[in-house]
Amino acid sequence: MRKVLQLGSWLAIAGLAWGAGYLYNARYGGELSWLRMMYERKMAFASEVQAPHRLLITGGSGAHYTINSKIIQQGLGIPVMNLGLDGPVGLDVILPSILPQVRKGDVVLLIPEYLILQAKDGLGDRSSQFAVAIGSPGVGNVPPKRFAQDMLMLGNPTLRAVTKSTIDLVEKGKLTGYYSDPVDERGDPTVTKYRTSAKWWELPIGEPASKHAIARIAKFKQEVEARGGTLILSLPWVYARRDEKSINNVKKTAQELAKIAPTIYNKDTLNMKNDSNLFADTHYHLKPEARIIRSKQIVAELKAVPQLKPILASQQKEIKPAQKQVSK
Repeated sequence: MRKVLQLGSWLAIAGLAWGAGYLYNARYGGELSWLRMMYERKMAFASEVQAPHRLLITGGSGAHYTINSKIIQQGLGIPVMNLGLDGPVGLDVILPSILPQVRKGDVVLLIPEYLILQAKDGLGDRSSQFAVAIGSPGVGNVPPKRFAQDMLMLGNPTLRAVTKSTIDLVEKGKLTGYYSDPVDERGDPTVTKYRTSAKWWELPIGEPASKHAIARIAKFKQEVEARGGTLILSLPWVYARRDEKSINNVKKTAQELAKIAPTIYNKDTLNMKNDSNLFADTHYHLKPEARIIRSKQIVAELKAVPQLKPILASQQKEIKPAQKQVSK
């Protein structure tokens, strides 16, 4: 009996410790918590936009940090929402997590980074933890063993994360994270992160999109259309190595995507950029001035998509986006 009580005490202590770790990681303080809050803000803003047609742009941070929704909205005449998230969430979790926002008449523009497209199982480091954090633990169909391991880690903050948070409290008086800055009423970031290292290299595109990614996007098209929406795909802008292998892999990816849905990109450059001055802190994230250039390209390319011409022709004169900016 004594051993049973001791075991119960240890389990209670372990449960309390895990719960405290979960609160830090997923609710407030850890990087996952900031990502969750950003997702919830974006979904809340999007739900407030009432219009016959909307353009919902999604993907990883290569969507979040690469567009200027206001420029695109002005160019197309329909409301635009930036629903870009984070690459490590994985394609199999990103797509179903934004699907509930799709309404009849919406256009969904998916801009996936190559690291997302190359994943063989559609999952990333944050897939199951993000799904749990937003209250949808079954999203992504994460294998049980991996899910259990991720849940164990969800209640265990890393020493690096705790150290950073401690420094934040001492120096800033609050906790911060990569995604802790507020987004505007269209879901665009309000703060640009810049690289601090002088070392910079062109990213090689070592593989085309995986069979799993292509199949999952094809399924996503069916899911979007079942809700009355239209799916458009786009190659991302990337600071990339333009060697023969990388170019061929991008071409193969574009060809496979085009079999699913209209796929927009510059046919000459394949959206593979060689000017590092366009990019902020990663090979995908753009500086504000580059986002404007990128957004104008998106406008021109979307206007040329035959499936969108009837939608854009019936554009509404009065657009009613959410007016309030939510901050923490």
